Amino acid sequence: MLDIATPAPDFTLPDGTGTDVTLSGLQGGAVVLYFYPRDDTPGCTKESIAFSEHLAAFEAAGAKVFGISKDSVASHAKFAAKKELTVPLLSDEHGGVCEDYGVWKEKNMYGKKYMGIERTTYLIDANGHIAMVWPKVKVPGHAEAVLAAVQAL
Repeated sequence: MLDIATPAPDFTLPDGTGTDVTLSGLQGGAVVLYFYPRDDTPGCTKESIAFSEHLAAFEAAGAKVFGISKDSVASHAKFAAKKELTVPLLSDEHGGVCEDYGVWKEKNMYGKKYMGIERTTYLIDANGHIAMVWPKVKVPGHAEAVLAAVQAL
C-alpha cells in the first residue's frame, strides 16, 4: 500500500480498445485508480457501473477515472460492452502495476489461500502524488465517497 503524499508510480497500460494510457501524461488533474479483482464478477460489475454512472461528475470536478485489473484487453472490451461501462478499464496482465501499488495480496476464501487483487482505490492529485487511499473497498457508496473526495481537493 502506498502512503499519502508519496509520488504515484508511473505506468503505461492499454485500455479496452488497446490504446495506451500513461499516468504521467494525465498530470494537471486528479486521477482515480480503482483496482478490482476480475471482469464480470458481481462486486466488480457493481463497482464499475457505479463509477460509470458518476463519470460525468468526476469529469466536471476535473478528474479522470480508470479501473485496473489483470484481465486482458479483450476481456475488458467484452465486459465494458456487456455492461455498457463508460469508465476506461486498463489491463495489467503482467501484474507489475498491481504490485507497484501494493494491491496484489494473498487472499483467503473458504480456507484456501491464493494471490489476487485486493479491491483498493487511489486518488492521485494534480501533481502526481497520492492524495487518498481506500483499502479493502466495500462497493456500496464507494464511488460517491471517492467523488466527494475529488470535489474536496
